[in-house]
Amino acid sequence: MSDTVKRRIRVNPILCNGYGYCAEIVPELISLDDWGFPIVSAAPIDGDRIRRLAERAVATCPRLALLIEDISRDAL
Repeated sequence: MSDTVKRRIRVNPILCNGYGYCAEIVPELISLDDWGFPIVSAAPIDGDRIRRLAERAVATCPRLALLIEDISRDAL
């Protein structure tokens, strides 16, 4: 990954049913609100360990409501 492109995790609130698995997998980036729906950090994914966990959360979401997107340096 180049220095000009970072990644972050995003949730599609329409698809999400609030199972909460994502927050269990990567609590560094995702917490849950009072109803169990994810609150996703806008911070870029930092480090290989967190990136792997974020990818696992995306892959295991039962509603396919998570994605990892590239963000430009200007968006930070």
